[in-house]
Amino acid sequence: MQIEIDEHSGFCFGVTTAIKKAEEELTKCESLYCLGDIVHNGRECDRLKALGLNTVDHSDLESLHDTKMLLRAHGEPPATYDKARQQNIQLIDATCPVVLNLQKRIKTAYEEGGQIVIYGKNGHAEVIGLVGQTNGEATVIENLEDAKHLDFNRDIKLFSQTTKSLAGFREIVSYIEQNMREGAHFTYSDTICRQVANRMPNIQSFAQKHDVILFVCGKKSSNGKVLFAECKKVNPHSYLVDNPSDIDFNWFNDIRSIGICGATSTPKWLMEDCREYIQGKYE
Repeated sequence: MQIEIDEHSGFCFGVTTAIKKAEEELTKCESLYCLGDIVHNGRECDRLKALGLNTVDHSDLESLHDTKMLLRAHGEPPATYDKARQQNIQLIDATCPVVLNLQKRIKTAYEEGGQIVIYGKNGHAEVIGLVGQTNGEATVIENLEDAKHLDFNRDIKLFSQTTKSLAGFREIVSYIEQNMREGAHFTYSDTICRQVANRMPNIQSFAQKHDVILFVCGKKSSNGKVLFAECKKVNPHSYLVDNPSDIDFNWFNDIRSIGICGATSTPKWLMEDCREYIQGKYE
């Protein structure tokens, strides 16, 4: 039986950098705080916890003083930096450069005036950081239906969460362009990360190549849910697993090939563990 791991799956650049920064810092000290899960994958978080990475949330900031804390790739609003200064918390900023650039662009656009609209998922860590650049005044839209409720009599400046769908963004751009009222101006910035966006066509192609697909990702991964849905569209024999113990060997009856892939939050080692688990069964 052939088992192939998708070469395009695994951590994106931003997540890889954040994890490297955490690992480097933990070689110098026994423990380190991280604000929120460093990556939406429970297995990787457990691995780093064993090395001394302690995950905290915003409610914990009041009780932290005179310590070090890592900011993950998703980015944070200005209020987090202010709070860290007040509490004398030294920040190790691992915000993805793509997200950092987007934050700056949104802040500039907000200061210039107009209606700031962000295509993204309400409550997502990255989106919270983006909205924070506008003192909480930006409008977040999750889909075309939300876009229909915008004020088309006012100028609109549209941005996107870096991990959203290109097709969805273009659909919203087209709708807004067609509905702007006379005298109001519309500008948009395609701020979707291509490293993430290109995973969609790549994973569709990969899913078509194999009899069965194992999509490995954590249950909290938004990116994982989207990519798994694409696998399922092109290959109905696609199964989502969090770890090797989720694998059901009944999925592999009378097949010749298995494809293993994952989200931008899925570590390569976890996909490799799944492959080894299957190989061990058939040896």
